[in-house]
Amino acid sequence: MKVVLASNNAKKLDELRRILAPLVPEVEVLGLRDVADYDEPAETEPTFEGNALIKARAALAATGLPSLADDSGICVDALNGMPGVLSARWSGVPKDEGGDAANNRLLLAQLADVPDERRSASFRCAMAFCAPGVEIVEIGEMPGRVLHEERGAGGFGYDPLFAADGYEVSTAELSREDKDAISHRGRALRAIAPRIADHLRS
Repeated sequence: MKVVLASNNAKKLDELRRILAPLVPEVEVLGLRDVADYDEPAETEPTFEGNALIKARAALAATGLPSLADDSGICVDALNGMPGVLSARWSGVPKDEGGDAANNRLLLAQLADVPDERRSASFRCAMAFCAPGVEIVEIGEMPGRVLHEERGAGGFGYDPLFAADGYEVSTAELSREDKDAISHRGRALRAIAPRIADHLRS
């Protein structure tokens, strides 16, 4: 059985495959580089759930295969929940031109005068699965806080700036196994995986 993950992000694809493998071992997860090119839709919805569904629906329509997509980001309380759905585009710099680093610099600058007790934030992920006649969405969240500087070389995106509740290290300093166990994406995947399996086996 095959499922398409509607993403070109190699690190995200690796993370999703790693988490899904023990949960749904009979499913082969393909990335967008494994299928014929198609025009990816604009992420125009104001919610993670809406954007995840846009991407999963487009992948299903283009490939004919059951499709999985996520939309995720960091929601900072001192910024009224922003960057939120704009997380990947917060600085306006494209990802392939150093967007992650630019996003992190901008977020640090915006929180420069914010004290520790007001730096609470959470990573949020909406995971959508679409197959003919079926649409499923699950949410995962990882609460924590924004650090004052980048730490660690693992992960991607805002990981070097974020420490999950109960941890003194950033999520970029965690082992892959430890991060998978607590991450927003891991929680959303563990919630949706049994439902995907039930559908594919039916």
